[in-house]
Amino acid sequence: MNRRAPRTLALLGALLVLYLAYPVGAFVIRLASSSDAGWHDPGLWSALRVSAFAATISLAIGVLTGIPLAFFLARRRGFISSLLSVLVQLPLAVPPLISGVLLIYIVGPYTFLGQHTGERLTQTIYGMVIAMSWVSIPFLVVAARSAFRAVDPALSDVAATLGHRPLSTFLRVELPAASEGIRGGMILMWLRAFGEYGTVSVLAYHPYGLPVYVDNLFSSAPLSQTEAPTALAFCVAIVAIALGALHWKPRLRSRRGLPAGAAPVAGSGTRVGFEVDETVGGFSLRLTQREASQRLAIVGPSGAGKSLTLRSLAGLSRGASVSFNGSDVSRLPAHKRGVGYVPQGYGLQPGRTVWQQANFGTGTSPARAAWWLHTLGLEELADRVPSELSGGQRQRVALARALARDPRVLLLDEPLSALDTPVRVALRHELRRLQHSVGLSTVLVTHDPTEAAMLADDIIVLSAGRVLQSGPCSVVFRQPVSAEVAGLLGIDNVFNGPPPLGARLAPDFDPSACLWRVAPEAVDLSGSARPDLVRLGSGTVQDVIDLGTHFESIVEVDGLGPVRAHMTVAELAAGSRCEVQAAAEALSAWNTPV
Repeated sequence: MNRRAPRTLALLGALLVLYLAYPVGAFVIRLASSSDAGWHDPGLWSALRVSAFAATISLAIGVLTGIPLAFFLARRRGFISSLLSVLVQLPLAVPPLISGVLLIYIVGPYTFLGQHTGERLTQTIYGMVIAMSWVSIPFLVVAARSAFRAVDPALSDVAATLGHRPLSTFLRVELPAASEGIRGGMILMWLRAFGEYGTVSVLAYHPYGLPVYVDNLFSSAPLSQTEAPTALAFCVAIVAIALGALHWKPRLRSRRGLPAGAAPVAGSGTRVGFEVDETVGGFSLRLTQREASQRLAIVGPSGAGKSLTLRSLAGLSRGASVSFNGSDVSRLPAHKRGVGYVPQGYGLQPGRTVWQQANFGTGTSPARAAWWLHTLGLEELADRVPSELSGGQRQRVALARALARDPRVLLLDEPLSALDTPVRVALRHELRRLQHSVGLSTVLVTHDPTEAAMLADDIIVLSAGRVLQSGPCSVVFRQPVSAEVAGLLGIDNVFNGPPPLGARLAPDFDPSACLWRVAPEAVDLSGSARPDLVRLGSGTVQDVIDLGTHFESIVEVDGLGPVRAHMTVAELAAGSRCEVQAAAEALSAWNTPV
């Protein structure tokens, strides 16, 4: 292994540290041996107070204006956003003295603002604050924008579906999630404002701040007199950086048990109908679903548009016409639709306990939240935060949070994918029980055909933004309209064309446009033909797989393709030739749309 590259990088890093640390070390040695560092100069502490006060006021202005602007820039794309980004960063590119000249043209004594403020915007503390804000706010905006862009969008999406308005979502979700980056930007802004000289010296040379004070000493007094203000500047910087490095974690109170739970009240359920017409980049989604059932599954490959459909139903995307029980909700924002939403990424709020997550929705009943935590096996985890949970536990917490608000419709995006098999099976049965016992209405996005069949009455099969087939599960699973649909639904042994001779067909069956299937468990593999079975053809065993409960043989049938056969005993080894047959009643055939 070549270790030269890491050592070279370490050496370069060490050289930089030496370059940065040497002047500081030399200054500390000089300060320790100095007899007249300027500590007793009467203007020293006054200059420190002026700089600190003006920098703090500038920071307050930056927090009130810069953070909202950073949020806007992080969430918007386009010409206006790009133009604003350039304007915000302009003070970073312009030399400070030139920035001061620019500000003189705006707030100087002979300008409109200067005349109407009694010429108090220059050579005053107001002018100092203006100068400091101009050069330092970009540091906060740039840092906060990056922090907001790093926040998982699912956090605000889920908060909206839990009833939080945009301002509440910003204050309770976006701001806390981006707080670490914002705090760093605030420290940088304050330090930049505190140490600004060029712009301040042009706009507000008086009253003296610490940089101007040092400049005066450097020009008219012995160099040793500048040591005290320099030491103070170092101390202020160290304290500010230390504050920025601290991580304030809220103290989470441990709960002594959960309140008594209250089960959901049985209802009649909600039928969902929609017409989606969405375009995102080069992808377009078009589908329509009438109000046929209160339990719907959407199945399709990755990138088919399944998650985008859920977002449209939740009100997070506006390219859809949506109705609940005949009532048009298309114009309602997400926080008023009364839906529960479980995204793929869970959307759990960082730093909030499981109990707080379950009660995060507006109007959530603690008793209902306690019932769902108990039902989903989360009681013992009530005091844990997301970082202390496994993927499956997080998914259950997200499900409990959505259900605790008694939603009209529960929107589930791959809700059970991260769960262990026993938990997934148990939760699948629990959801099915709740669907029927309390009228829980669901729209489910899944890759699992078994999950779709268990938790839905109607199904939509999507691919590339278009509906391949939709209708009752009983029809779609028994008669897929194409081999592609059959593959997406996990239906084996579906073939195009007329079925083999001997298959039982309906009187009106048209063999010119049909599909046929044979169930894997009904396939017989033997060395010779049997008169009581329908012959599918001769083939070669490609593989034999031991699945524990049964064996699966994959046979390449001449002129037909691969056929899967399930059997309790593996009688043939890979490479064997055999006759592939099945009982006539095990074959089904149906016509496809022309």
